[in-house]
Amino acid sequence: MKKINLQDKFKQFSDHWSPKIIEEMNDYQFKLVKIENDFTWHKHEDTDETFFVVEGKMGIEFEDEIIELAAGEMIVIPKGKKHKPFADDEAKIMLIEPKGITNTGDVANNFTVANDQWI
Repeated sequence: MKKINLQDKFKQFSDHWSPKIIEEMNDYQFKLVKIENDFTWHKHEDTDETFFVVEGKMGIEFEDEIIELAAGEMIVIPKGKKHKPFADDEAKIMLIEPKGITNTGDVANNFTVANDQWI
């Protein structure tokens, strides 16, 4: 057991759209990511995905709506639901998802990163 300070962890990286693992619980990982501008359209066929906004604001575009989130708000995106996260200004996000999930889901492009980056 160890105490984790999210702000200290966020200070350890500056890149955007590259999730960093901070802890694991059972088969799930807690990841921090800084986001800005648009991500890529994608979906995760086999798992739900949780976005929790720690600081700033973000939006998630779906095929039929856009949902905006502010600091302290979260959303669970059901598996198979196509989505595109975005943030007009830098936002700090926590992702909660199973181990081994690729950040771009069913798409491989320049946003795809290794899913085992620990800080």
